[in-house]
Amino acid sequence: MTKEKTYFETFREMVQVVSGSLDVQSVLQAMVHTIPRVLGVKACAVRLLDPKGRTLELAASYGLSDAYIHKGPVDADQSLADSLQGRTVIITDAGTDPRAQYGDAARREGIVGICSVPLKVKGRVIGVLRIYTDAPKDFQEEDVAFVEALGELGGIAIENARMYERLKKDYEEVMSDVFRFVGYRRSL
Repeated sequence: MTKEKTYFETFREMVQVVSGSLDVQSVLQAMVHTIPRVLGVKACAVRLLDPKGRTLELAASYGLSDAYIHKGPVDADQSLADSLQGRTVIITDAGTDPRAQYGDAARREGIVGICSVPLKVKGRVIGVLRIYTDAPKDFQEEDVAFVEALGELGGIAIENARMYERLKKDYEEVMSDVFRFVGYRRSL
């Protein structure tokens, strides 16, 4: 199977996962498990901006040790900050590149390269999708396009789940008010 066909089939599978679930965690887990297999890389993680926009909180990961995952807070302004400006960033030597906030931890983890893709919702960056390699990898244009497409799909999944939760909460509040009103009317 050609690389393009593999990417297409994988994207199609991920669209089915997103359209079949409002559970953002299961969608993100499917994504971070699928990408390393398809790209032949070490690991993958999704980090979302905290409400204040200062740190990137881990939402899902695959292939990374607990020591690396818990290495310290990931500062939005220091850790591949260009991704949060909407640009894909590729680092070929994570141990020495100053854009990698935890170069020593990356070296200990065996991470050589990082590809960081912005997760966007309606044009606003809400986090990053990161691919980690354990050997030098020349990300081709179609590799980057594939990962960016999955990043956009992840952003849609996150937005759908958030919208569903808001609607569910609003519905529960309205129904609570209705039941209170009905109970009040019965007591008259």
